[in-house]
Amino acid sequence: MSETLSAREIMEKLVSFPSVSDVSNLPLIEWVDDYLSGHGITVHRHYNETNEKAAVFAHVGPEIEGGIVLSGHTDVVPVEGQPWSSDPFEVVERDGKLYGRGVCDMKSFDALAIWALVEAHSAEVQRPLQIALSYDEEIGCTGAPPLIAAMDGKVPKASSVIVGEPSMMQAVTGHKGGTGFEVHVRGFEVHSSIMHTGVNAIMYGAKLIEWANEMNEENRAKVPSEIDAMFEPPWTTVHVGKIEGGTAHNITALDCRFALTFRVVPGESAEGWANRFREKVAEVEAEMQAVRPEAHIVLEEMFDVPGLVPEKDGEAEQIVRRLTGDNAPRVVSYGTEAGHFQNGGYSGVVCGPGNIEQAHQPDEFLTVAQFEAGEAFMRRLVDMLRG
Repeated sequence: MSETLSAREIMEKLVSFPSVSDVSNLPLIEWVDDYLSGHGITVHRHYNETNEKAAVFAHVGPEIEGGIVLSGHTDVVPVEGQPWSSDPFEVVERDGKLYGRGVCDMKSFDALAIWALVEAHSAEVQRPLQIALSYDEEIGCTGAPPLIAAMDGKVPKASSVIVGEPSMMQAVTGHKGGTGFEVHVRGFEVHSSIMHTGVNAIMYGAKLIEWANEMNEENRAKVPSEIDAMFEPPWTTVHVGKIEGGTAHNITALDCRFALTFRVVPGESAEGWANRFREKVAEVEAEMQAVRPEAHIVLEEMFDVPGLVPEKDGEAEQIVRRLTGDNAPRVVSYGTEAGHFQNGGYSGVVCGPGNIEQAHQPDEFLTVAQFEAGEAFMRRLVDMLRG
């Protein structure tokens, strides 16, 4: 049997792996597999199409359906260009705070879940507990759907999932969905003195960005549904945060590239918004091709994250409220993997240590008090599963 580590020691080990989304997470996954296997727990891996990344999941307790999944992701965002006061891949405690990349988003919860799984295994719980740790959450939750599919048939189907994104250990029962596109507008270069004979990719791209502004104003003016009114803001938002293109001030731009993203309220469809955008793209592309037939627009879908729709008397919500004593209604505008689990037939809730405002920041931190609150939550969860 492996040495049994504390939740804090597990967290420190996980943070030491620089599992940024653009590199392999296999060293971290191998450590988790070895640690859990060393405690007699059967571990399953699911590799991505290149075999460079993997998700991991495991089940303890009776081989029956109806368990609880603790869901987290193993990837973190980059640290390059950020002014860190200490090594981002080493947990440093200062003034009641734990600093390090991923301590908040979300390796502390991952560590607590691993610790709880070992505890539940030793306690011979009456209701099953599972963990599911994904890859590529930070680039659009793309690793969650294949992980959920891989769990089907490999472990008994659980009924509820707790996704441990930072929520200050409060129950979050709903969040917006999201989708987005990388947009490449390809124009035709001519001297700007005869610009009418060319196609300026930037100026035509600006029409798509202005459409985003128009949609935001239109959405702001709507009367939100009861569920949508819970969100801030209570409407679907369309956003462009970065743009590049052009060669010189006196040449019609050959290229324009930007990302356009949607954060969609539960009362609306991300697919519906994507289709509306495609229709606008087709309209603008036709205008371009009327000048130069070779001009065109290429769309590449970046991600598709379903929203978490608040459930009436949802099981996952009831579990978290029982364990935390938190009874306030709460939704958020950021996305998580909970929507994918909900679409997969699970009752879902978001609850994890830390404040989302610290996610992705230089000197990312989690307070010691929040980590201890997460550990107390897991102790109560294991006690509950004992029956």
